[in-house]
Amino acid sequence: MAQAAVTARDLPDQVAVTDRRKHGADAYKMRGATKIAGTMRDRFSIFLLLGVQLICAGFFLFNIITSLIGVSFTPISWALFELIEIGAAVGLVLGVFVSFSLLRKSAKAQAKAEDSLRLASGAFAELIDERFAEWKLTPAERDVALMCIKGLTIAEITQIRSTSDGTVKAQTNAIYRKAQVNGRAQLMSLFIDDLMGEPLTTVADK
Repeated sequence: MAQAAVTARDLPDQVAVTDRRKHGADAYKMRGATKIAGTMRDRFSIFLLLGVQLICAGFFLFNIITSLIGVSFTPISWALFELIEIGAAVGLVLGVFVSFSLLRKSAKAQAKAEDSLRLASGAFAELIDERFAEWKLTPAERDVALMCIKGLTIAEITQIRSTSDGTVKAQTNAIYRKAQVNGRAQLMSLFIDDLMGEPLTTVADK
C-alpha cells in the first residue's frame, strides 16, 4: 500500500515530465522544418547571386576579348551600351555586398549552432541527473553509470576508481537492475529516446 501511495503521489510529476519531453520533441521538429526551409532559401539566394555575377563578369570579359581580337558585331546605340555596362557594374557591386551579408549571416548561424550545442550539452546533463534521481542510484553508482555512458570499459572504470573488477561489475548490475535494462546499450538507448522524444523502435516502425 505504501508503494502504491508513493506511485500515485509521483504520478503527476511523471505526467509533467512526459508532457515536457513530448512538447520538446514537437518543438524540435518545428525548428527542424524551419531550418530546412531557411537553408533552401539561402541556397537559392547563393545560386542566384552566382548567376548574376557570372553574367555581369561574362559581359565585361566578352567585351574585352572581342576588343583584343578585333571582332566586330552589329553596332548598338552608345546609350544602350552604357546602360548595359552600368547594369553589369551595379550587378557586380551588389554581388559584393550580398556576399558580405551572406558571410555575416553564416557566421551568426555558426555562433548560434555553437550556443545550441552548449545548451544541448546542459540539457543532456540535466536529463542524466533526472534519470539517476528517478532510479535512486547511490553516489558510487552515479559515478559508474556516468562512466558507462561515456563509453569507459570495466577495466578503465576500475582503474579510475581504484577498486576491483568485481565491485564495478556489481555496481553496473545494480544500475541495470534499477534502470530495468539488460546492458549498456539499452541504458544508452533510454537517454537517446528521451532526447528524440520517442523510442527508436517506434521511429523504425514508421
